[in-house]
Amino acid sequence: MTILETRELSYFYQDGGKRRMILQDTSVKFEKGQFYTILGESGSGKTTFLSLISALDAPTSGEILYNGEDIKQIGYDRFRRDDVSIIFQNYNLVPYLTGLENVLVAMSITDNEMPQDMQEIAYNLLDYIGITKAKADRLVNQLSGGEQQRIAIARALATNVDIILADEPTGNLDVGMEKEIVTIFKELAAIHNKCVIVVTHSREIAEQSDQTFYLNQGELLPYE
Repeated sequence: MTILETRELSYFYQDGGKRRMILQDTSVKFEKGQFYTILGESGSGKTTFLSLISALDAPTSGEILYNGEDIKQIGYDRFRRDDVSIIFQNYNLVPYLTGLENVLVAMSITDNEMPQDMQEIAYNLLDYIGITKAKADRLVNQLSGGEQQRIAIARALATNVDIILADEPTGNLDVGMEKEIVTIFKELAAIHNKCVIVVTHSREIAEQSDQTFYLNQGELLPYE
């Protein structure tokens, strides 16, 4: 079932007197239970596309639909808060908080229904992602890059959204940790029925996804 869809999505910006088109009339559908990757050269617009479908930016024209409803009508703030979670390459964790506290902050600001004992659920979620209680209680800047990325994934899952987006999430990790993170993404889609969309330059990651798109000259096309 389609959960996220773009229709004739376009985005450009002015570079002096010249219009630079980043996306042009892009129409694509994403389903729950699928792990997608988006490939493209540096500067091709991959991150821009992710920013648009996560409501961090607004398109020049076209629509982005969540469960058939335009996210503009839902409200960008509400959509970001309640319907989608983003995992960044640089983690974007709050450095003066522990791993547990970073997850609890996310749980406290969503309008989605949360369990009464949020702390216990947060610990369990971190444990599922591979973060022990001892590490969850440390300040995040005392943890390794791989551990911080795991906490960022747990934070993304904590608000119980259906769409997980990730922007080059393994870019700062070694090959071994990259494989572990990709395994988590595959499980989130296949076992937990999430729609996972990962922007990456890695064809190795793309080969493990259910479907890959390639962004080139403003067009997002299936990658064969």
